[in-house]
Amino acid sequence: MHEHRISVRRTARYFTRGARPDEAREVWFVIHGYGQLAADFLGGFDALDDGSRLLVAPEGLSRFYIRSGQGTPGASWMTREAREAEIDDYVAYLDAVYDAIFGELDRDRVRVRFLGFSQGTATTSRWLALGHARVDRLILWAGDVAQDLDLTAHGEVFRSADLTMVLGSEDEYISPKRMAAEEARLQAHDIPYRLLRFTGNHRLDDALLRTVAAETG
Repeated sequence: MHEHRISVRRTARYFTRGARPDEAREVWFVIHGYGQLAADFLGGFDALDDGSRLLVAPEGLSRFYIRSGQGTPGASWMTREAREAEIDDYVAYLDAVYDAIFGELDRDRVRVRFLGFSQGTATTSRWLALGHARVDRLILWAGDVAQDLDLTAHGEVFRSADLTMVLGSEDEYISPKRMAAEEARLQAHDIPYRLLRFTGNHRLDDALLRTVAAETG
């Protein structure tokens, strides 16, 4: 048996809300987690929609039915199968979304924030390291920097990204041991970061979103 690969055209989608491009002072790219859809995820950002921000939510390229082939669909960024090709594909796709947004407004006129949630933290950190997008602030919420990224090679990208990590006190997926290991990894590569916590589980939190937005504004 021989594996073969070809590149094909496909249609991807992203959703926006908030300020018009010519009125935005900030642009937030928000990257959803496993099993979510971009429109639903973007609906959780009422706390940031104050008229000054353009919010952009790309959707993972792989959609599926969450409950055994039926019911509500969700999307995923990748699996371990053919992972290198999937990473290349979504980095190119996210770069294309970035280019589409900044085809309508001057990148140098606005501040740009990346927020990745859950599986989206690995996606966002790979995008930043491997793509061509420029960011002023990186927020990784309920997740960490992709473990397969070589922080010796890509450390400067993260040192200049103004990194904030956010974690709920009862997050069922991110154990204290895992977060401690991630902090040690960042410290070993001299990557500055802030760790913010809120009372809650594996989810966004409106009050802390507003705090983070005010600090980055």
